[in-house]
Amino acid sequence: MAAKSFPFFSLITLGLLLALIALLFRTRTPPDSDDQNTSPFGFLKHLQGCHKGKKVKGIHDLKLYLEKFGYYHQTKNINTHANDDFDELLESAVKTYQQNYHLKATGILDAETISKMMAPRCGGADIINGTNSMQLGKKNHHHRMGLFHTVSHYSFMSPNAPKWPTSKYHLTYGFLPGTPTQAMSPVAQAFRTWAGNTHFTFSQAQALSNADITIGFGRRDHGDGSSFDGTGGTIAHAFAPTDGRFHYDADEPWSVGANPGAYDLETVALHEIGHLLGLGHSSVKGAIMEPGISQGVTKGLHADDIEGIKALYNVNTRKPLGCCLLFPTKKIIACHDKSSLDNSHHK
Repeated sequence: MAAKSFPFFSLITLGLLLALIALLFRTRTPPDSDDQNTSPFGFLKHLQGCHKGKKVKGIHDLKLYLEKFGYYHQTKNINTHANDDFDELLESAVKTYQQNYHLKATGILDAETISKMMAPRCGGADIINGTNSMQLGKKNHHHRMGLFHTVSHYSFMSPNAPKWPTSKYHLTYGFLPGTPTQAMSPVAQAFRTWAGNTHFTFSQAQALSNADITIGFGRRDHGDGSSFDGTGGTIAHAFAPTDGRFHYDADEPWSVGANPGAYDLETVALHEIGHLLGLGHSSVKGAIMEPGISQGVTKGLHADDIEGIKALYNVNTRKPLGCCLLFPTKKIIACHDKSSLDNSHHK
């Protein structure tokens, strides 16, 4: 009799197990919602619709966000960060942000503005020392390419336009200890792309101590005074000439080439090398110096990026500016998720 009853109890056990699995799937948070809650910029979502005169919990975090990227500066001797008042100063900052990102400058946190603010981006500021270089380009930098008249929106790293001296047009680079080997080839390719479109040349230094530029991965507070913020938010940063430091956020998922759910190492390197050479952020859609970057996307250099370097150094490029040079063919060598790059050892 015991042998005959065993299948019956097995069916009961199997049924309970299936019910438990179904319950777990029903209660699991959808990926998109979870990403919004865990992203460093996720707090912005519940501020949608806010405008001047409102007082909403989290407004002070918005002020800190806009201060980080150069838009908001508290009144002298008054700590406006500590409150959640949507004041006139904040409205002005939001309007400037909207102008820089080609949004309707209402000063209201509409859905489009919130979506743009929540997007992953470079950790560098858009406005430096009060100078909104992303807007200056619309007025001052005009040039012709072929039969087309264009207006450049490139900018420089600060109002005094730091750059490498003429004795340093050949720059060496090195990788910090712990840099995943899979990341080195995409970075080297990014240097080759810049070399093919500018007067600069690059080579890997034989000794890291002799390198003009250092590249590595870090997470959170990694000792350079510009902390990362975990998955999402700011994904990389680099410093103006002649500092030479370039860091990827080790908490992000990285890949070689366009891989859904990860950032392309080479595309981000192209952007950060632009900073290393002295370029600031651009408001031109499609420029490599746009502040934002999406997962699963690859980009090449844009005419605006090349014109920025020419203007900064007052030189012509060594090679003609053609589409084949500005948008080099991108070959996906392999795809690696976050775990395969093995950044877990970075502190």
